Amino acid sequence: MFSQIGPLEIVLIIVVLLIVFGPKRLPSLGRSLGTGMREFKDSITGEDKPGAENAATDRPALSQAQADVPPPAGAGAAQGAESAPEQRA
Repeated sequence: MFSQIGPLEIVLIIVVLLIVFGPKRLPSLGRSLGTGMREFKDSITGEDKPGAENAATDRPALSQAQADVPPPAGAGAAQGAESAPEQRA
């Protein structure tokens, strides 16, 4: 059934992906798919590299919605105000 996928079918799949996800999200989807496949392969083969850690896994992954939202302007000031003790006159 899927043995004869030609260039026309591949182009059709790419067009559908562009319509559904948009051109801005396709690189992040490809990156996360590649990372997931690499982690799956490493878990199946049992290859752990204790000395060499990947820089991409050291930081938390953000979804596209989280990455698009800029941090609030007063985030540092609000956090400092919460940690300071209240002074009442």
